[in-house]
Amino acid sequence: MIEPCLIKQADDPRIEVFRDVRDRDLRGRDGIFMAESEMVVRRLLRTPSQVHSLLLSPERCQRMADVLGHLPSDVPVYVGSLELMEAVAGFHIHRGVLAAGHRPLESHLSIDRLLEALPDHGPCTVLAASGINNVDNMGGLFRTAAALGVSGVLLGDRCCDPLYRKAIRVSMGHVLSVPWAVHDAMVEGLQRIRAAGFRLVAAETGTESMPLGQWQRHERSLVIVGAEGHGLSPEVLGQVDDIVEIPMASGVPSLNVVVAAGIMLSHEPHHD
Repeated sequence: MIEPCLIKQADDPRIEVFRDVRDRDLRGRDGIFMAESEMVVRRLLRTPSQVHSLLLSPERCQRMADVLGHLPSDVPVYVGSLELMEAVAGFHIHRGVLAAGHRPLESHLSIDRLLEALPDHGPCTVLAASGINNVDNMGGLFRTAAALGVSGVLLGDRCCDPLYRKAIRVSMGHVLSVPWAVHDAMVEGLQRIRAAGFRLVAAETGTESMPLGQWQRHERSLVIVGAEGHGLSPEVLGQVDDIVEIPMASGVPSLNVVVAAGIMLSHEPHHD
């Protein structure tokens, strides 16, 4: 790591990538994503090649010296006051940590890459998400996937960007470590996963659903969840081997998708 560079002026061109963060979150950046908070950025720093640059308060720079020392010399670390950071970024920055990261190439987010990342044998679970457009839910799904040992995540049917700043924060940075792929043609994606030896199960209510307690979880399973309200399309449901319903109290039509995914992924096989 090169010596941290002190920034004294908010209009310093060296920190242009951190300017007007919220506006750029909406418009998108060319090949860059933004991460915030010390815990999240520490996870990002585990893959130094993914780091573009950092903007830290003096206090946080000192606190994170243990990991900053392992950064390549071509990754700049900028230091500025909280007031300067907020003036540049355009919003209140909690705890003085911002990092810009390089987005993975589109080819690195292919379903082929995801299949290569999965173990060839033994227990393996993939979480698939269809039509998830809420960034909090997206982040929550990745946090849940990491906590429950999911080997990979498949995103289809125009899900929102998991590298949106808020999604990364809600995921506690786990979107940066759990392998994931984008494959909008979800039906085809499910067929590809099945061909790799997985049994497909959907979390959905309906007359064709079996109660959760009767579901026999396969050693290699893909669990698919859909957006709240719309649920999963008939085309997607037509591809799965099992449709599982989580029992709920009368008058409660559905669960939050993150909660539903957590229940499904933590379900132990039913024993007679």
